[in-house]
Amino acid sequence: MARAIMIQGAGSDVGKSLVVAGLARAAKRRGLHVLPFKPQNMSNNAAVTVDGGEIGRAQALQALAAGVEPHTDMNPILLKPETDVGAQVIVQGKRVATLRARDYAALKPSLMPAVLESFERLKAKSDLVLVEGAGSPAEVNLRANDIANMGFARRADVPVILVGDIERGGVIAQMVGIRSVIDPGDDAVIAGFIINKFRGDPSLFDDGYRMIAERTGWRGFGVLPYFDRARELPAEDALGLGEARKPGRTKIVFLALSRIANFDDLDPLKLEPDVDLVMVRPGEAIPGDTTLVIIPGSKSTRGDLDFLRSQGWDVDLLAHVRRGGHVLGLCGGYQMLGRSVLDPDGIEGPAGETRGLELLDVTTVMTPEKSLTRVTAIHAETTQAIDAYEIHIGCTEGEDRARPFAFVGGAPEGAISADGRVQGSYLHGLFTSDEFRRDYLARLGVSAANESHGARVESALDALADHIEQHLDVDGILSLAR
Repeated sequence: MARAIMIQGAGSDVGKSLVVAGLARAAKRRGLHVLPFKPQNMSNNAAVTVDGGEIGRAQALQALAAGVEPHTDMNPILLKPETDVGAQVIVQGKRVATLRARDYAALKPSLMPAVLESFERLKAKSDLVLVEGAGSPAEVNLRANDIANMGFARRADVPVILVGDIERGGVIAQMVGIRSVIDPGDDAVIAGFIINKFRGDPSLFDDGYRMIAERTGWRGFGVLPYFDRARELPAEDALGLGEARKPGRTKIVFLALSRIANFDDLDPLKLEPDVDLVMVRPGEAIPGDTTLVIIPGSKSTRGDLDFLRSQGWDVDLLAHVRRGGHVLGLCGGYQMLGRSVLDPDGIEGPAGETRGLELLDVTTVMTPEKSLTRVTAIHAETTQAIDAYEIHIGCTEGEDRARPFAFVGGAPEGAISADGRVQGSYLHGLFTSDEFRRDYLARLGVSAANESHGARVESALDALADHIEQHLDVDGILSLAR
C-alpha cells in the first residue's frame, strides 16, 4: 500500500498545483510510481481520462509529470460552474447533477465515500500518492462537511504541508492566522510549510521564515523562488493566459467568456513566437488589427451568448469578418456561431432558444447525452492528423456541415462557412498537434516555431522538478508520507 502526503494552500492560487506537479516529477526520478489526487476541484478546464470520464486539467498535468495516464480516480469530485450560484457536479468522471451552492453543501457529506474509494484505489497501485487540497483550511466556516482539505486529511490519515504565496503579501499573517483559527486536531496533521513565489534574494525573508516556524511549531521545508517557466505549462485559470502575453507579429485574440471552459486549446498558441495572443476581457473591444478571433468553449452556451452580446462583441465580430478576418469557434464557441441554440429540456439552464451569431448555417439542440472521448481526426483542409478530445453536450446540424472542419473515423466533424473564414469544431486540444498547428497558422500567414509542444511541456516539467529540488527539502517532504 502506498504512502501519501497532502499539499494544501494558505489560500487559493498559491501555486500548490505546480508544487504537486514538480514533486511528482521529482518522485518519479527517484524511481517511485507516483499518482496525483485531488478530492474536490472546481474548474471548467477539464481533461478527458483514459477511462472515459473527466477531471480537472491540473490533475492531468500532474499525471503527465508523474508519467501516467490521467484517470477519474485522480479527481473524484469535479465542480463545473454554470451560473454564479450553481455548478455541474461530476462524481468519478460522470455528471450526477447540477446544484446550487447550498444544495451542494447538503450533498457533500455523502460524497466522502466516493472520495475515499478513489483514494484507496490509487494507493493500492502506487508507491506514493500526492494529494492536493482546494482553497484553504482557514475556511473554518466550511469545515463541518469538508471533503477537500482537513476533512479528507483527517479521515484518510494523511499528513499536510501548507503552501503560502509571498507574492501577495501578508504570508506571515496567513500562516500564523491559520494556526490560530483551525481546530487543534486539524493543526496536529500539519507537518510543515513552504513559502512560494519569492522574487529576489530569499535570505531577506530569513527572519520571517523563522517567525512562522516559531509561532506555528511547523517545520519549514524551504522558500521557493518564482518559477519563470510556469507560463510554458498549461494554465489552470484563463487569466493566466492573459498574463502570459508577449510580442508577436500576428494578433490572435480570444474572448474571455463568463463561463469559459477548456481553454487549454490556447496553450500552444501562447508559446508561438510570432503570435500575439490577446485576451479580450469584458468591457474591451476586439482590436481592429486582429487576424483570428477564437471563441472558446463555454459551460453555458446560451448564457455566454447573452454575455457576448452584452459586451458588444457580436458587432465587433461582424466588423472583423467584413474586414476579411477569420473566426474559429471551439465547442461552445462553435455552437454560438450558428443560427440558434435550443435547449428544450433546460439542460444548461432555463429551457428555451437563443439566437446565435449567424456566422455559420448550423443549429444546435442541447441533448442530455454528453460526448466525452479522445479522438484522432484528420483536418479537412490540410489533411494533417489531430489528436484531440471531445467534451460537450448538444448536436449541431446544418448546411455548412457540408464543408467539415475535420473527419473523425471518416465522418464529417465541424463546419466551415462558404468563404472559408468562419470555422467551427468540437475538437478540443487541436493545437497540441504540431504539424496541424504549423499548417493552420501558415494559412493565416504565421510562421510557427519548429518545436514540439509536447517536448516543450516536458522540458518545463523537468525544469520545475530541478527548481524544487534546488530550493526545497524534497527528501524531507517525501519522508513525511505515510
